[in-house]
Order: sequence, then C-alpha cells, then structure tokens
Amino acid sequence: MRIGFVGLGRMGANMVRRLIRDGHEVVAYNRTPEKTKEIEGEGAIAAFSIEELVSKLDKPRAVWIMVPAGDATEAQIAELMEHLEPGDTIIDGGNTNFHDDQRRHGELAGKGVNYVDAGTSGGIWGLQVGYCLMVGGDEGAVKPLEPIFTTLAPRGGYLHVGGPGAGHYVKMVHNGIEYGLMQAYAEGFEIMHASSYQLDLAAISELWMQGSVVRSWLLELAGRAFRANGQDLAHLQGYVEDSGEGRWTVQEAIDHDVPAPVITLSLLTRFRSRQADSYGAKVLAALRNEFGGHAVKTE
Repeated sequence: MRIGFVGLGRMGANMVRRLIRDGHEVVAYNRTPEKTKEIEGEGAIAAFSIEELVSKLDKPRAVWIMVPAGDATEAQIAELMEHLEPGDTIIDGGNTNFHDDQRRHGELAGKGVNYVDAGTSGGIWGLQVGYCLMVGGDEGAVKPLEPIFTTLAPRGGYLHVGGPGAGHYVKMVHNGIEYGLMQAYAEGFEIMHASSYQLDLAAISELWMQGSVVRSWLLELAGRAFRANGQDLAHLQGYVEDSGEGRWTVQEAIDHDVPAPVITLSLLTRFRSRQADSYGAKVLAALRNEFGGHAVKTE
C-alpha cells in the first residue's frame, strides 16, 4: 500500500527502508531536505512539503508521523490537518503521552479524520529485526493499516491493544519496565566490576544469554557494549537522560495507588546521574558531621 511518512531520523528512516523492502510505496518528507533526497535514492517517493506529500497519496490517505513527542508532533498534526480530508488517517509513532492521544482522537474525529497511536519499540535495530508495535485506536481505523504494521513488525510483534491512547499507554509501561531492567543490570555489573575477581563482563554477559533466567536483548546489548568500549567504559560519562515515559509510568502508578518502587527508584537514579555533585549528599555529610563529628571531605 502507499503511505506518507513524516520524520526521517535514525528510527524513521529505517522504518521507511523496511516498508520499501517489502514492496510498499512510501511518500517521505523530512524538515531537512537532505534526508528526503537520501531516502529517495533508496526507493522512496520524495516530498519537500506537507502539501506535496498529501497530494501524492491515494484517498483515503494515511500518514505516519515519526517526530519527537510534544510540540513537534502537535505542529506536524496541525499542518497535516490543513490538507487532509474526512476519511484520512494520521498515525503517531512517537513516544506521545496517552492523554494527548485521547484529546487528539476527539479533536480529529470531529473533523472526520482518524487518529491511530502506534507505540513503537526497536530502536536502531528495527530495520534488521523488526519493530514491536503496540497500536491503539478505533478498529475501523486500525484494520486497513495492518499491512503496514505487519511489515514493520516481526512475526507476532504487532498487536491492536485497545482504543485511542492504548498503544502509547502500553508503550509507556513497557518503557517503565525497561528502566527497571536496565537499572538492575547496571547495578549487578557494577558489583562485579568492583569485586576482587578479574571478571570478564562481556564474557559473563554472553554466558548469561545461554539458558539463564536473566537472559534478554538488553543483556545481549550489554555484552556488545563491553566488547566495543572496554568493560571500564572509560570514555563514557554516567549521565542518563529520560524521554518522559518513565515519569508518566510513575505518575500513573501514583494515580492508581499501585506500588512501583523499582521503576520509581530507577527513574530517580537517572536524575542523580545528571548531578556532578549532589546538594542532597552535601547536606547528609554536613548532618553526619554535626551530630557525630564524622569526617567530611572538602574541596
């Protein structure tokens, strides 16, 4: 089928490549024309404006947006709505907050345009192994798009999980779980790195991939990272960003009175990683010195 695709970053461009490889026609647009020209050279149909992209699609049109969540996605939807017509569909594949999905669905439905939220996991490896797709929206809007979803996903890697917002809701919780898994691996490897044994962490990662109950793709990637960077990871800074989903997962847990200590502490540990010198730790040191005369280190 023919689909429009907006956003040709590392993930978006590879999704377009996977679609082309399976015989779909993709009309591709990116804010910077260089990326559009690059993907045109690989078989995409180039568009250098949203108006041109829409003009090159068959009715009813479907346009996939793969740009950063928030203002960028809002602006892209607003521009698309200047050209789309009733019966057309917008698919948001970014990491959008599910509350925004619910609002957009209502707004677009009032204009006759379908809105589908597609939680997408797979990162830079998706071209090779496929993308796990968690899709939300009305059945009538989702069903016609399944040829696209089944191409992007590996076998068994696509599911229509529920109504508007459900796709990004499931993806949000997925990413919250990812925070906890990554933190557990990080702590375990740090313990081994600090031990008196001369342990080969890459070899241990690969060992644990063979039948262990802790085997996972993240563990496989840990082994790759140790092989590529050396197990001291000396050239990396321990500064860890978050893209929002962990925060939203914690807030959802609070809203529903669900205890989620592992995910919450994993998120807070990321915050701590961004502090060169923690003010809170300074307060702790000062208090220990005041009540017990414990030694402190000074600059």
